[in-house]
Amino acid sequence: MKNSLSHDTSAWPFKAVLVANRGEIAVRVLRTVQALGLKGIVVFHAADRGTLAVQMADQAIEITGSTPVAAYLDAEQILKAARDSGAGAIHPGYGFLSENAGFACAVAAAGLVFIGPLPEQIELMGDKVRARNFVERAGFPVAPSAIEDDDPTSFNDRARAVGTPLLIKPSAGGGGKGMRIVRDLALLDSEIERARSEGQRYFGDGRLYVERYIENPRHIEVQVLGDGYGSVVHVFERECSVQRRFQKIVEETPSPALTPELRARICETAAGIARSAAYRNAGTVEFIFAQSGEFFFLEMNTRLQVEHPVTEAITGKDLVFEQLRVAAGEPLGYTQADLQTSGHAIELRIYAEDAARGYTPTTGPLLQLRAPEGEGLRWDSGVIEGGEVTAAFDPMIAKLIVHGTDRSEALARADHALRDTVLLGCKTNIGFLRRLITHPAFIAGDVHTGFLDANPQIAAEPDPAPSTLQALLAAASLSTKTMRDGADAIPDLHAALGAWRN
Repeated sequence: MKNSLSHDTSAWPFKAVLVANRGEIAVRVLRTVQALGLKGIVVFHAADRGTLAVQMADQAIEITGSTPVAAYLDAEQILKAARDSGAGAIHPGYGFLSENAGFACAVAAAGLVFIGPLPEQIELMGDKVRARNFVERAGFPVAPSAIEDDDPTSFNDRARAVGTPLLIKPSAGGGGKGMRIVRDLALLDSEIERARSEGQRYFGDGRLYVERYIENPRHIEVQVLGDGYGSVVHVFERECSVQRRFQKIVEETPSPALTPELRARICETAAGIARSAAYRNAGTVEFIFAQSGEFFFLEMNTRLQVEHPVTEAITGKDLVFEQLRVAAGEPLGYTQADLQTSGHAIELRIYAEDAARGYTPTTGPLLQLRAPEGEGLRWDSGVIEGGEVTAAFDPMIAKLIVHGTDRSEALARADHALRDTVLLGCKTNIGFLRRLITHPAFIAGDVHTGFLDANPQIAAEPDPAPSTLQALLAAASLSTKTMRDGADAIPDLHAALGAWRN
């Protein structure tokens, strides 16, 4: 993504922004920060020393930890880095500390600007149970449910009363961790205990709630923006129904499932929820959308989403810029009627993983990396050729975003771009994504959150043959590496050839 922003930042309370994150989101934030003429600073663990974000930043500060992830969760180190570098604001990206109300409070206490919502808004909407109760009291639709905190002693009985199928969720959860679907009430007690154990292990919080599970639902989310002066708008919806293990793989906008009337209803419901919370900055309100056309509040993410680029593609809005403006104290300066859309956008998450083996993460050197180029294409990534994919972080390598005049054109561009992507050194899901977006049901827009489980052959089928361009670049890369490194390159050569052929 190329930004050419012209905006007067002279009155802003910060002239330098520290990005408390890594990878492609750190790169994404830096691009907008630097396009505004502000100083862009990143923190990094040694494992990320050679990454694109570190290379791009005006200043990069190393942080340490028992593991790389522990380093990025160390609020004290990050605050010290901000003070030492002269940063006036911290952008948390997504993941890590982005939805940590305590961190947002600590940033404010240090006299810095937190680029996100207020701590109390993170606390309210970040806890799924509190958020659900708040939304229900405000008069917005929620699915039938039972909450453990209401009366722990009767929780299991109240869960049974919800009826099957039901979904068990950790109150403090996210990313699909600890979620379990129960269709047989005889298994309810044991599944509750498993979910409680997983919630405690992943989030340090074993509290649960259950809600009626909607069979074959779609997952619709709505981007919202609030400025702290009473103005809240929605920036339209995204559909994120194609998932594996409750984690999104493909996102698109507009949703092929929504009529204009349903779109207006669900988007305005999201804006209404944000207004009720007096929400400030960027956020996403997520809904479960039933085949009947009913929709229910799922959760609110009080941060930027991984899939925000598709919204940017159809609206022309730079959402990081909007975050910075609001955090600097500016009003939105526009109304809902001023926001329009153009065309259709799709985001495909490229992972280092083996789809045929249960989406198992893979690792390896990035011996060759060539991003596709062309009209309507955007490539968001934090890795570079010569780097390495390790098991230390999430296996997402890049996001391919395509924009077309309509969904058909966007899908054609996506398939062409995937075919021309060269990524040599570790097994990826590129072939799987090509099979997915050319599947007749996906082309027809007939998907739901269980689509991949219902169509296991998409993951199991052999990858398409590489394009001529891929083959030529791969051969050139392997030949060059072998000549340069000699015998030392042979193990990498065999590994890379195996990954490419598979």
